[in-house]
Amino acid sequence: MTRAVNTVSVELSVVLGRSNMPINQLLKMGRGAVIELDTTVNDHALILANDRVIARGEVMIVDDHVAVTITDTVGLNEIL
Repeated sequence: MTRAVNTVSVELSVVLGRSNMPINQLLKMGRGAVIELDTTVNDHALILANDRVIARGEVMIVDDHVAVTITDTVGLNEIL
């Protein structure tokens, strides 16, 4: 039996970096606050599908939009 896959929902996320801070510090932050991440400008962003890493990419600006170019896909062996 064949089923259509166009009804499957996938949540995509892009992780630019990570940071740890107490929740009270986060709640005190206002507009324009800067959060330091554990990555550099040259590091790749991680692309996740349903919270699993599926690719790496580079962040870029296209017109007035932020975009991610996929530079490397993650094989099944790397995920498991």
